[in-house]
Amino acid sequence: MQQQISVITLGVSSLSRSRAFYVHGFGWSPVFENGEIVFYQMNGFMLGTWQNPHLDKDMQRASEPTPSAFCLAHNVPDRSDVEPTIARLIAAGGTLLRAADDPPHGGFRGYLSDPDGHAWEIAWNPAWRIDERGLVTFGI
Repeated sequence: MQQQISVITLGVSSLSRSRAFYVHGFGWSPVFENGEIVFYQMNGFMLGTWQNPHLDKDMQRASEPTPSAFCLAHNVPDRSDVEPTIARLIAAGGTLLRAADDPPHGGFRGYLSDPDGHAWEIAWNPAWRIDERGLVTFGI
C-alpha cells in the first residue's frame, strides 16, 4: 500500500467561524465549499472542515463533545516565523495552548487550538527541510 494521506477532515461546530480561522489565520484559500464543508488544497492532500453533526452522521458515529487526542502541525521555514504565526492564528480565533519555546529535541514550537479545539503545533525544525513547493522532508 502506498504511504500517503489523501484527506484529513475535521468536524467543526461553525463552518463560518472555522473558515475565518483558516482563511485569515493561515491565509489559506478554499478550493471548494458549500453549506456543509470547506476543502483546502494542501501539499499533496486535502484538508476538509465539515459542519457537524453532518460529519458524524456520515461516519455513523455518535457526536463527540471534543476532538480525540491528536495534533496537526504546520512547520515554518524560520525560527522567527513561529511566534508571529501563532499570534496571527490566535487573532483569527485560535486559543493558545503552549507558548513557543525550545523543546529538548531541538527546534522551536508552540501549540494552539482552532475554534473547535483541534490542536495545532506551529514549529520550526532545523532537521526538516521545506522546499519551494512547501513540501517537508525529514533529514539533515
